[in-house]
Amino acid sequence: MKFIKLFIVSIVLLFLLITGISLLMPSNVLVSRAINVSAPIDSILPYLRNIRQWTNWVDGMNNPEVKVIDSVHADLAGTNVTITTITDSTIISIWQSKNEILQTATLHVIEAPSQQLTIVQWQFEQKLHWYPWEKFGSMMNDKIIGASMEKNLLNLKVLVEKN
Repeated sequence: MKFIKLFIVSIVLLFLLITGISLLMPSNVLVSRAINVSAPIDSILPYLRNIRQWTNWVDGMNNPEVKVIDSVHADLAGTNVTITTITDSTIISIWQSKNEILQTATLHVIEAPSQQLTIVQWQFEQKLHWYPWEKFGSMMNDKIIGASMEKNLLNLKVLVEKN
């Protein structure tokens, strides 16, 4: 009986310790990547503003599980993407997965006229709950999402500079 009691108390204390540590971690996770494109802003924006054009530079968009509904809505194999804001230099979209993970993606396009190039900056922002497993799981966001973002931005650069 003593061992069972010790085991239960240990589990509770371990959970409280892990929860306490996770409360010290940020509740907002931001993953950001940028690339320089040798093209004017006008030749880049059409590929960013329309989800149908994402099939040209975002890996996996040609997958049969991906359904592009219209120019601002798509279902990426269970993740719903909706472009919510389009300005002359920013495209904001909401990405919601089937397990309710909500992320805001922002594409900033900044023209540097003196250098004859355009900077495309892409960031994903996720607000986390207090749950320890969610906070510790978010530590891998940069490695998982970041590598994919770099590859897709490079695809965009090659596409735009080729045309």
